[in-house]
Amino acid sequence: MQPVKILRNKIIDPFIDFINDSRSVGVLLLLCTLVSLVLSNTPFTEKYFSLINFELPTNSFIHLPHNILHWINDGLMAVFFFLAGIEIKREITQGELSSFSTSILPVVSAIGGMVVPAAIYFFINKGTRYEHGWGIPMATDIAFSLGIAALLGKRVPLGLKVFLTALAIIDDLGAIVAIAIFYTSSIHWMCLGFAAIIIASLYLLLRLKIFGFWNFALGILLWYCFLNSGIHATIAGVIFAFLVPVNAIEKIEHSINKPVNFLIIPLFALANTAILFPTSITMALSSLISWGIIIGLIVGKPLGIILAAYTSVKLKFGNLPSNTNWLHIIGAGILAGIGFTMSIFIATLAFETNQVKDIAKIAVLAGSFLSIALGIIWFRLFCKPIAKQQ
Repeated sequence: MQPVKILRNKIIDPFIDFINDSRSVGVLLLLCTLVSLVLSNTPFTEKYFSLINFELPTNSFIHLPHNILHWINDGLMAVFFFLAGIEIKREITQGELSSFSTSILPVVSAIGGMVVPAAIYFFINKGTRYEHGWGIPMATDIAFSLGIAALLGKRVPLGLKVFLTALAIIDDLGAIVAIAIFYTSSIHWMCLGFAAIIIASLYLLLRLKIFGFWNFALGILLWYCFLNSGIHATIAGVIFAFLVPVNAIEKIEHSINKPVNFLIIPLFALANTAILFPTSITMALSSLISWGIIIGLIVGKPLGIILAAYTSVKLKFGNLPSNTNWLHIIGAGILAGIGFTMSIFIATLAFETNQVKDIAKIAVLAGSFLSIALGIIWFRLFCKPIAKQQ
């Protein structure tokens, strides 16, 4: 067999199949997390942390992120949020959120799935210096939750996957709003003023149906203004996404989907799950922070989603997705407890000290992995495979 053919059959084709598999992002995230946790708690710890926090040569006058971790969290994650914004706009304009009848159930369910876990966390940590972390268990990781849903195959009906996707997108929007309003530092109004001028310019280009180089140049300037405004820079990605013409959404989404899923999110996982385990994991998991996050994710998420969905259906505001029943909705609520990316991201913003951040991240990982296990068990025990899906 020719070397080129061997290379294609043994390496290139399997790699392409892996990338196109809907489960691959979740698998890659899991692998990156395991690698990061191992490297953070072995003799390589010091070198690994030095790499993540490596200081880059930047001019202090320009005010750009100064190390690799900040470039990932403030720079690359803005692209992740841009993709999230594009997906939200697509769903609002032409997808599951484009009409009242199709959007009401996932919207109401998502709100319930944000409010209840946030309330549980706040109740557990009320009056302590950790109560500001209430936003951590609000989020649902789209890639991970849909990856597990794909892994379950025909036990998860197509209608339920669409419901879970729409719910997770609304969830992301809620987390974005929470970050913009509650997880910001002091506001620099001059930078926000420049940002407002750029937004107005992008809106004018949108109205004139002009889209090209200058839109992206203004998008980068918008990111820079938010970076120095006190409001987290990633919000610029969402705002820019909403100022993209509808007819350009599919092309942009196709262009950046794989770089985000297979480069940016794995880099985020490698950098932000670099957790130095405390001497006593039991003590860390028994802290009020951990109790709030874990209970919020594995109990608050499904409880809020189920109660909101049940109320919506009983009041005849919404209908269950096709080929689904309440056992499926409970399963979707459990999978929505996979917080991971967005929960870890909010944890990095909610607390100041690395020790507290690490405890919160450990709790997010514990809650997310428990949700994965419980979700798989639930669907395998209570949801029969559907022979044919519409």
